[in-house]
Amino acid sequence: FVNRLFCTIFKILYPIDIHKRKLFLWFSHLPQEEKQFGGYFSPETMHVDPLILERNPEERLGLLSPCLQTQNSSFPSVTVEQLFEPTDAWSEDRGINVLLYGAVGTGKSTVIRKLVLDWCTGTTLANFKLLVPFSCEDLNQLSKMASLRDLVSRKYLHLKKHPLLSGEGSQAKDVLFLFNGMEKIQLDFRIGSTELCSDPNEALLPGVVVVNLLRKYLLPEASILVTTRLSALDRIPQKYISRYAQICGFTDPDRQRAYFTSRLLQQSGKTAHNQEAQALIELLYLSLQRESQLAAACFLPSYCWLTCATLHFLHFTSINAPIRTLTGIYTSFLRLNFGGEVLGTGAGTNVPIQGHHSSLMLYVVRTVGKLAFDGVTYKRTSFSERELEQWIGGKTKTDEELRQLAMFRTDVLDFFLAPCVGNDKYLSQDLSENDERRYVFAVPAMQEYLAALYMVLGENKSALEKLTRQVSMAIGQATEDVNALMNILSKFIPLRIFAIFNLLKLFPKLFEKISSRNKGSIARTMAAEMFRTEDSYNEDVLDQVEQSLLGVHGPQPKQYSEGQPFELYPIFMGGLLHYGNRVLLQQLGCSIQSSTVAQITLALRKYLVRELSKPQPPEELMDLLVLLYEFQNPRLTAEVLASIRAIRLTNIRMTPIKCFVLSTVLSCTPPSYHLEELDLSSCLLTHDMLQMLWPAFRHTHNLNLQFNSLGPESCILLRDLLLDSKILIRSLQLCDNPLLDSGAHTLLESLPKNQSLTHLSLMHTGLGDKGALELAERLQQHTGLQELNVAYNNIGDNAALTLVDACREHPSIHTVHLYLNPLSDVGKKSLYVRGVLWGHGGSGRHVKVLASVTEGSDISEDWHPILSVIRENASSWDHERIKQQLKVFLTDLEWGRQQQQSFWKRLHFRKVEKGVKQTLQMLEKDTPSKRYHK
Repeated sequence: FVNRLFCTIFKILYPIDIHKRKLFLWFSHLPQEEKQFGGYFSPETMHVDPLILERNPEERLGLLSPCLQTQNSSFPSVTVEQLFEPTDAWSEDRGINVLLYGAVGTGKSTVIRKLVLDWCTGTTLANFKLLVPFSCEDLNQLSKMASLRDLVSRKYLHLKKHPLLSGEGSQAKDVLFLFNGMEKIQLDFRIGSTELCSDPNEALLPGVVVVNLLRKYLLPEASILVTTRLSALDRIPQKYISRYAQICGFTDPDRQRAYFTSRLLQQSGKTAHNQEAQALIELLYLSLQRESQLAAACFLPSYCWLTCATLHFLHFTSINAPIRTLTGIYTSFLRLNFGGEVLGTGAGTNVPIQGHHSSLMLYVVRTVGKLAFDGVTYKRTSFSERELEQWIGGKTKTDEELRQLAMFRTDVLDFFLAPCVGNDKYLSQDLSENDERRYVFAVPAMQEYLAALYMVLGENKSALEKLTRQVSMAIGQATEDVNALMNILSKFIPLRIFAIFNLLKLFPKLFEKISSRNKGSIARTMAAEMFRTEDSYNEDVLDQVEQSLLGVHGPQPKQYSEGQPFELYPIFMGGLLHYGNRVLLQQLGCSIQSSTVAQITLALRKYLVRELSKPQPPEELMDLLVLLYEFQNPRLTAEVLASIRAIRLTNIRMTPIKCFVLSTVLSCTPPSYHLEELDLSSCLLTHDMLQMLWPAFRHTHNLNLQFNSLGPESCILLRDLLLDSKILIRSLQLCDNPLLDSGAHTLLESLPKNQSLTHLSLMHTGLGDKGALELAERLQQHTGLQELNVAYNNIGDNAALTLVDACREHPSIHTVHLYLNPLSDVGKKSLYVRGVLWGHGGSGRHVKVLASVTEGSDISEDWHPILSVIRENASSWDHERIKQQLKVFLTDLEWGRQQQQSFWKRLHFRKVEKGVKQTLQMLEKDTPSKRYHK
């Protein structure tokens, strides 16, 4: 007896242990879209429970807008485990049927995944010995009849002939069936259509098995959890459901913050990144608390995912991580939510429409995408209910189309469009006189993405163009089939009739010419939208994306264009042509042919090169680099960049992703390609960013890194840069970087082996006497240097004189900048004598020394450049020190003027004095200056 009991227990428990291990491995698997974050988190650490509310059966149909109606709901919040607790109406011989429903993106699949994982680890639903999950989409694919036990063993072989599923006694009370996505399977509860069955071994259609389980005719003791969308809520009659529960997403900022924290802090890994991630979370929380449009969107966990993915892309891009693009993030986002989805015909039948036009995503493009495209075309971001009816209701005629539209409105429309919160600065222009409710896209960038997809798919064609395409395809296919036959019959068919067939064969070729012109118009639209004059001086597009998520904290950025700028629109159009995105779109039922991409690319190159022949502001140039990066086409990138000889990104706030974009784009060019200038001044560069920019530095001759935050540690990388024989940097400008003497010591180690450098600027880098003396010592080891700028440092008389003497002995140095250093009057006169007079006396070379606006008793011919440098940089320099130096200049000018006998020379001194006084007044008022013109 003991042996038999042990064997029975072993048969029950051992397969369940196997089942738990396999389920855990299966449900722990992360989608490909999750792996792009670098794998810092797992399903256990990143999960945040959405709000789940139990609903009364009578009231469930009136609550289809969870965003608006659940925030102040009186319904109790519950967990899935609590839904299976016994109630007064519960009896032991009947299990509980729970229907869990929610809109697209509220987190149904995530809740189910976490529920299964928790059951496997024993932390929830411990009263059920066996959990059997099914995908209704998989069940709907089965065409052969099978029994319940066969369905279970087909998916879980280790559960074959398990006693708990035998139907004997009341063992099934320990079983919980889980049917996910009930809207994807055909269920018919009519007695005349679905036979009754209580035998788990009898073969039936999968839909019939599910119906009998829900009827409690088959394994009545078993409990069942069903998930579905709002439109399928009535597929199961109310009498077969014990409890209804609605997933409402994240309806309060605290849940949203918990989600962002679990994602961003887990993703960042490093301590320094954790601090940045924490700052991002605080900014997000402030934006959510302001009841912004972002808060309205993030009630859907899916949009919280999109927000985290975008911020991770903007702030934590790494050179070691797989290449990701903004377009790829949005395409992955749609694949996560709509992958494999088809548009059914409505309640009751639930038979999907077969063929190309059954794709739900394609239906989204043709309705919501059309609305987005109209908004981008006419610069509008909000839409009235009447406009929604016009664009999304369309010209529906048949009952089938009306059912599809009803399902789409119920399940999908609220996923893309949300009621306007009313505090957007662009929306006031769109408000109507009667102040009717208006709708906006949940995330602004989604409008531009869908508009771009609508455009690239060619859905903006006229009815005639679409008809021409269909006729062309039909004729093309027909001619392929009959071509061989015509070749045989041509000997017997009269010549006139044969000519007609030849004419039909020419039609597809004619269409190809028309089609290529249409693709050219897409490329022309991309270029035109890319370089719109009114958007030229807006923030660069990546900053705009960040501001749309985090808001603007501090002074508002300058906005030169009227209305909402749509600068992501052309960038998304380019990104959608990338092969990786086209593969994902193909899975969604949206096909972009390779021939289409080739035609658009060919035309786009011509338009981009034409636009780049004109001077472009730094913001527009940054946007162009982002477009080329999103396109991921090395050949096109190289051809476009061949027309660019300088990239000036002055005052662009560089971030890791922008550095990565710049390096990636320039890496597409051949080794022989070189920029005359790469200007990254005032870009807030850091040491980590410099490392990401190394590939970009390989393609430049003149590198401008002024006004950044580069310290001594950055000089190690700069030294290695100058030592690389494949990198031919001729000019290196490091003004206003705190390099100090230690950094200069590291940098100067490169001089003996570097022969390309001709201009070196170390102005205002904290260089002292020690650094100046070492520079003087190293100069003889580098024979190519022509100009040296060490102005505005802490160099005294003796070190300055030693440096000038070394420059005189150097074979090529002709100019040394030493102004704004603490030099005495005697020291400046000595520098002038050694630099100029000694050169004429034959001892050493003539070297121009710029130490003041005067040279002895004369005005320096370089007084204007010196004042220009001071004016341009005064805002970031120590005002008191600069004012002190300017007063010294005035003293020198006054003394020099008194030495002059000529009226014209004294007048010239007055003019220079006026320029110095104007600069002094500007500093005293602490106001931005206008450049002083000579």
